[in-house]
Amino acid sequence: MRGFYAIYRKEMSHYFVSPVAYIIVFVFLVLTGIFFTNALAEVNNYANTMAMQSMEMGQTASVDVPSLVLRFFLGTIGIVVLFLTPMLTMGIYSEERKRGTMELLMTSPITDAQIVLGKYFASLSLLAIMLVPAIFYMFYLFGHSDPAAPWRMIPGAFLGLFLLGGALLALGGFMSSLTENQIVSAVSIFGISLVLWLLDIFAQGNGAIAQALQYAAILKHFDPFVQGVIDTTGLVFFGSWIFLGIFLTLRTVESMRWRRA
Repeated sequence: MRGFYAIYRKEMSHYFVSPVAYIIVFVFLVLTGIFFTNALAEVNNYANTMAMQSMEMGQTASVDVPSLVLRFFLGTIGIVVLFLTPMLTMGIYSEERKRGTMELLMTSPITDAQIVLGKYFASLSLLAIMLVPAIFYMFYLFGHSDPAAPWRMIPGAFLGLFLLGGALLALGGFMSSLTENQIVSAVSIFGISLVLWLLDIFAQGNGAIAQALQYAAILKHFDPFVQGVIDTTGLVFFGSWIFLGIFLTLRTVESMRWRRA
């Protein structure tokens, strides 16, 4: 446990010394602010249009504006997390391999599992810190909406964001462990995120291949969480990706130790 904590503290210190983490968090905050403002404007315009059409037909409009804003906003945050989060892991192994500090870790009494888990949970903690400011947008919506926004959507949506980011961090850590070049690591992580995002678009039809692609589409499993539903299939799906990413990273780190021996 002491070895795990030493790696975790080292990684957290590195994140807050490096400008990369600050830049990624800043970009995330700017993008979420823009998308929240856009969600408010789009849904308000839609509600006003529906109200005018209903008045012309002598009917009463019924549009749940707070729920629509939350779904639009949280769904968009998922896409931002899909492309920004893996960037947090692009250098956690490749930079150490390039500097030769990975060799020092191999000679220390810290186990491979402690190295991998310490690095993974440090990146997961930074993701949690990155998501916290988004809660203030929720408070703004709750304070300025009538009827009030549905609180039940928030825990499920943020759990979904955390699981989505956790799965991508695990895969990003694995890709970073395969190369000494941060650019190669970043491009490969971005490519994987792009494929996982587009799988649902290409998965057309009812064949076995189409169904397999639809199941592998990562945002499809995120959608129920946006609606406040904690879906068991989604928990298993994201848990499997997290386990696979950590397992493959551990095997790569073990192979580094064998090659050194």
